Amino acid sequence: MTTTTAPADSPETGAAPQPMSRREVLQALSGLMLGMFVSILASTIVSNALPRIIADLHGSQSVYTWIVTTELLAMTATVPLWGKMADLYSKKLLIQLSLGLFVVGSLIAGFTPNVEILLLSRAVQGVGAGGMTALAMIVMAAMIPPRELGRYSGIFGAVFGIGTIAGPLIGGVLVDTSWLGWRWCFLIGVPFTLTAIFLLQKTLHLPVVRRQVKIDYLGALLIIAGVSTLLIWSTLAGSKFEWASGWTAFLVATGVILLALAVFVEARAAEPIVPLGIFRHRTVSLTVLTSIFVGVAMFGGTVFLSQYFQISLGKSPTVAGLMSLPMIFGLLVSSTVAGQLITKYGRWKIFLVAGGIVMTVGMLLLSRIDAHTHVVVLSAYMAVLGVGVGMLMQNLVLAAQNDVPAQDLGATTSVLTFFRSMGGAIGVSALGAVLANRVTDMFTEKFGPMAAGGGTAAVPDLKTLDPAILQIVQQIYGDATADLFLIGTPFAVLALLTVLFIKEKPLHTLSGTDRLAQEQSDAPPPIAVH
Repeated sequence: MTTTTAPADSPETGAAPQPMSRREVLQALSGLMLGMFVSILASTIVSNALPRIIADLHGSQSVYTWIVTTELLAMTATVPLWGKMADLYSKKLLIQLSLGLFVVGSLIAGFTPNVEILLLSRAVQGVGAGGMTALAMIVMAAMIPPRELGRYSGIFGAVFGIGTIAGPLIGGVLVDTSWLGWRWCFLIGVPFTLTAIFLLQKTLHLPVVRRQVKIDYLGALLIIAGVSTLLIWSTLAGSKFEWASGWTAFLVATGVILLALAVFVEARAAEPIVPLGIFRHRTVSLTVLTSIFVGVAMFGGTVFLSQYFQISLGKSPTVAGLMSLPMIFGLLVSSTVAGQLITKYGRWKIFLVAGGIVMTVGMLLLSRIDAHTHVVVLSAYMAVLGVGVGMLMQNLVLAAQNDVPAQDLGATTSVLTFFRSMGGAIGVSALGAVLANRVTDMFTEKFGPMAAGGGTAAVPDLKTLDPAILQIVQQIYGDATADLFLIGTPFAVLALLTVLFIKEKPLHTLSGTDRLAQEQSDAPPPIAVH
């Protein structure tokens, strides 16, 4: 295996890369930030449209969960492959490719005639989102030293906040506008995505690492198959078959066997998709565990909040978008302030611990909601959860990236993102199944077996319901949503306990590119074999 690093703007292969100035970094971040904005907008703009989409396409509560889970599944399963390719090929090209897939998925979704095609489009979008999710942090680490990342986290936080705030609002307006409708929730992101691809071509210039290696496609296939099997089980269990059943035993055993084979293959591969050696780093192992718990707790509960706003509280899609603002503002403020303080003082563990505590409190508070919770009280609960998540998510990545050699930055970042997404997918699918079961049981209890529609209650169209029935339906969805946060609280507690064992280390003052050049210059010369 040979490795050659060529600066993007220098014809001299092997020359030491020069540190980027702040202006160059900001220019390079322009296309990256727009790409992130597109990814965030695409997921948040749909959240308020989903109840209307499901009603128009005649879907059930299980279909609601699958529309969310399909994208998470595709994103989760492909993140390690994107991360590995980032260590081998042009990061710029890979980001542009991921955004291109996003365009294709958005166009398919925008013109979908039925739920089945919509699920296909979400899978394509998920593959593109997997690339953008993994590569954004990898590119940041390549350009910016960990010690300075906090300075730029405000930009990331602003983009995240704007995308997350604008998404539900724009989505709500589109759904409530009769001559536009929910299909434009998918189509509106296409021009932004194409602009991001153009800006990346013009502004992002990174050294290209050329390595004569082979990607372990067998390992990638086994990882994708194993994770997909377990996620399919967690989605279907409790609705299509019992948790304790033959199907559960078959799917769980199949998933575990496939992942065990993946570990066997990866341990022997020259270039594994997930280098198992990174788990020797205590910080990496602990941040991976924390990411799983955060994913289960956060995604598992919050993804159904928009449905709660519209069905249980009877709000319009536009108002539902406004109601998500407190959580986003809490996340934006806490992540930005934490980033600036980390850059100033170089201390980061305190923010992980504080984030774990605050997130747990937020989950407990939201487990108390129902159909009669006052908007002000609900906003305060959501803001608390947002503050906790904001201090945790970004800083887990920072801690892991700071702990590994530069050559493993891509794999480490993607592994962390992979496990957080996997936790989120498991949380959404499992808690979505819990929600569907609770709704079905309560519908059956209130209205009789025929109301469950063959095993899962259809998502109701509130405009067609009698006022007396509407009040009961709203209470059912309020109580069922609160149960999700109560179930998710123990996972927030586990995240807190895990971060307590992470050892704080001083942050590097060199960027990933500079560290890689230094590591290569310190490495012994290759031994020639004749």
